[in-house]
Amino acid sequence: MDPAGPGPAVPPFAPAEPPSGAQGDVVLSDVMGRDRSINLFAGFVRDIESSSRRLDDSSHNTTVLAPLNSAIESLPRKPWEDPRDYSALGPNAYEGGDGQERAQRNLRRFVEAHMVPVSPWREGAKAKPIGDDQEIWWEEKDGIRMIQPGAIEVVSVASTVANGDVWIIKIARNYA
Repeated sequence: MDPAGPGPAVPPFAPAEPPSGAQGDVVLSDVMGRDRSINLFAGFVRDIESSSRRLDDSSHNTTVLAPLNSAIESLPRKPWEDPRDYSALGPNAYEGGDGQERAQRNLRRFVEAHMVPVSPWREGAKAKPIGDDQEIWWEEKDGIRMIQPGAIEVVSVASTVANGDVWIIKIARNYA
């Protein structure tokens, strides 16, 4: 056994890049597609013009809570589906122009439920995701960062850039 103890541990929340804070540097839109484990969510963000613009704007800080691909794949329905649409309109709720607009609106709600307009986001500080009235916060217990309410585990902080952070989360937030 080494008397000096184990070497320094790298915390799972160490940013992939050092924060720069300078205008014109790397922004969230530049890093969203880097991590393959969240490429489904990154694609959804690109599909929502307002969200994509926000992540490209160095004057709007954001903490992106990007669900793992496996989390999106295991959802009970697609992020663009809403059971209320099926109840009101039947199985063809997303057909045609009106259906595509409904799907786009629902996808926007899903994406915005995962974007917190705060960065840096301090532990315990309550914030409302874009387009969501429910306040959320995060806390760390036993070295695990959890988004509350819902005890959603943060797997890692994938990137820290001029206008925010990308946090990879184990499950998707409730977006209904």
